[in-house]
Amino acid sequence: MASFTKVLVANRGEIAVRVFRTLRELGIGAVAVYSAADRGRLHTRVADEAYLIGPGPADQSYLRADVIVAAALAAGAEAVHPGYGFLAENAAFARAVEAAGLTWIGPPPAAIELMGSKTEARRVMRAAGVPIIPGTTDPVRSVEEVVALGAEIGYPLIIKAAAGGGGKGMELVHDAGEAGSAFASAQRQGLKYFADEAVYVERYLENPRHVEAQVLADGHGNVVFLGERDCTIQRRHQKLVEETPSPVVDATLRARIGEIAVNAARAAGYRSAGTIEGLLTPGGDYFFMEMNTRIQVEHTVTEMVTGLDLVREQILVAQGEPLSLRQEDVTLRGHAIECRINAEDVGRGFLPAPGLITAYEEPAGPGVRVDSGIRAGDEISGLYDPMIAKLIVHDTDRERARHRMIRALEEFRIEGPPTLVGFHLALLTERCFIDGGGCHGIVESEALAERAAEITEELSHRTTSVAARSDGAVTRERLLGVEVDGRSYEVRLHTTEPPWAELARRRRDRAGALGAGGSGAVTSPMQGTVLKVDIADGDQVSFGQVLCVVEAMKMENEITAPRDGIVDKLGVVAGQPVTTGQLICLVAEPE
Repeated sequence: MASFTKVLVANRGEIAVRVFRTLRELGIGAVAVYSAADRGRLHTRVADEAYLIGPGPADQSYLRADVIVAAALAAGAEAVHPGYGFLAENAAFARAVEAAGLTWIGPPPAAIELMGSKTEARRVMRAAGVPIIPGTTDPVRSVEEVVALGAEIGYPLIIKAAAGGGGKGMELVHDAGEAGSAFASAQRQGLKYFADEAVYVERYLENPRHVEAQVLADGHGNVVFLGERDCTIQRRHQKLVEETPSPVVDATLRARIGEIAVNAARAAGYRSAGTIEGLLTPGGDYFFMEMNTRIQVEHTVTEMVTGLDLVREQILVAQGEPLSLRQEDVTLRGHAIECRINAEDVGRGFLPAPGLITAYEEPAGPGVRVDSGIRAGDEISGLYDPMIAKLIVHDTDRERARHRMIRALEEFRIEGPPTLVGFHLALLTERCFIDGGGCHGIVESEALAERAAEITEELSHRTTSVAARSDGAVTRERLLGVEVDGRSYEVRLHTTEPPWAELARRRRDRAGALGAGGSGAVTSPMQGTVLKVDIADGDQVSFGQVLCVVEAMKMENEITAPRDGIVDKLGVVAGQPVTTGQLICLVAEPE
C-alpha cells in the first residue's frame, strides 16, 4: 500500500497535537477538526489545515461521524486517526470511514465491536484460555439477578456497562440494599455514554493493582508485547498516575502477562496499537478485565522506556506495513511516570473546575516530556475532559524518576482554575507511593487533600500573595524580575485593593458556605448538565439524600440534601445546563 499524503485526526487537544507531530515527522499532511468552542485552539494551529464541524457540545461536533467523514473527503485526506475518546472505539464510525474509501488508522471494526461488548469479550477470552474475573458473561437484566449473583459469589460486586470503558458506567455494590440504585446508575451511564444500557456484573476484587499490557499487531500475523503499565492510582475509576514498569511485576510475572496479552489480541483478530487491561491481586493472580481498542492516554510512558513511537507504528500498520520490530527486539530501559494534570479541585472531591488559563509555563530539562494542547489564554471548557496536560518523566530507575517528577511538577506554572499539580506533589512524597504501594484509601483522603492544598498555596506564593492592611484594604504581592547594574533581582510589586473589594469576596464565600448547609439552599457546586432530578416541591427529604445528579466533564456528581426538611422552590429539570452556584432548590425546616 502506498504511503499516506494527508491524514485527518478526528479529535482535539493534546492527543490531536501528539498525532500531528508524528505525521509531520513522516512527511504526511495533517488535517484538524474543531468545534465552535475550540476555534483558534492549539491543535488547529499545529495542523496544516482545519475544518469546523459544529457547535461546542460533543454530540453536535466531535461525535458527528457523518460530518467528520465529509471533512476528511473535502480535505483530500486518505486516512482518519481517531485518537482516544469520542469516536475512537466506535465500530460504526470505523466502518463509515472505510465505506467512504478512507483508511481507518486503528483495529478492524469487528475487533472494536467484539471488545466493545464486555460480555462478549469475556466469553471470547474465556474460550481462548485467557483468565477472566468471576462474574457473568451475559448481560444482567434486573436487580434481582444482581442480588442472586451476590448471594452466589459474594459481595462486593461491581456493575459495569457492557459497552463501557474509560471508567464510565461502573457502580460498586456492597450489599443487596445497594443493588437497585447501582443498577439504575450503571444503566443510565451506559445509555448516555455508549447508547447501550446493558450491564454485566463481576466480583469486585479487593485492593487489586490495575496493571495493563501494551500490544502492537500488524496485518501480517505479528503481535508483540511492549511491557506493562501500572495504573493503580485512580479516583472514581479515572486514572491519575501511570508508570512502567510496575513496581510489583518481576520478570516471571511480566512474561505471563505478556503471554496473556498476546493471546487476547490474537483471539480478537487485532491489528494496530491496543491495551489489555487487567487486575493483579495481592496473591499474584492476573485477570483480563477489558481491551481498549485505541491508543491510550498513558501510551507515553511505554514510549519512554521502549524508545518507540506508538502512533508511528499505528500509521505504518494502517499503510499495510509489518511491525518494525519483533518480540526479541523489545527492550525496556529505565522507569517512566506520567501525571495527569487536570483542572480539578482536590479540596472539593476532585470536582471538575473549568476556567480560563491565565498563565502557563511548562517544565523542561533531561527526561521531561509534556503533552498538551493548551496555551495561556485558553479556557478549559466544561464541555470536554478536564485534562490540561500530561507530564511524563523518564530516568534510570523508579526513585530517580520520582525525584525528576517532583522537580518537573514544581516547575509547572498554571494559573487560573485549580489543578492537580499540588495533589501530585503531595502524593509523590507519601510513603505508600515511595514504597511502590497501591495507595488504596490515600488518594481521596482528607489528609492528602489538606497537604495538596498547602503545597498549592506554597506554589502560588511564588508568584502572588495577599496581605491585609490595618485600614481593611488588601495588598497583593507579585514577584517581578528586575536588573540593576547587570545583576538580576527578584522584587515584590505591591498593589492595594479598597476594603470593599475583599469584603465583597468574603460575603460571596460566606454566602456559598451558608447556602450549602445553613440556610437550606442547595446550589450546584460545578458547571454542568442536570442528568436526573429525584425530587419535587413539597417532598420530605432527609440529610444526605440524593436530590439530583449533575454531570460535568464526563463525571456524574450527586447533589444531596444538607439537612432533613421539605423541598421548596425547585428550579431545575433533567437536561438543563447549570452554572456554579446556581440554586437547585431550598430544603426548608419542617414546620
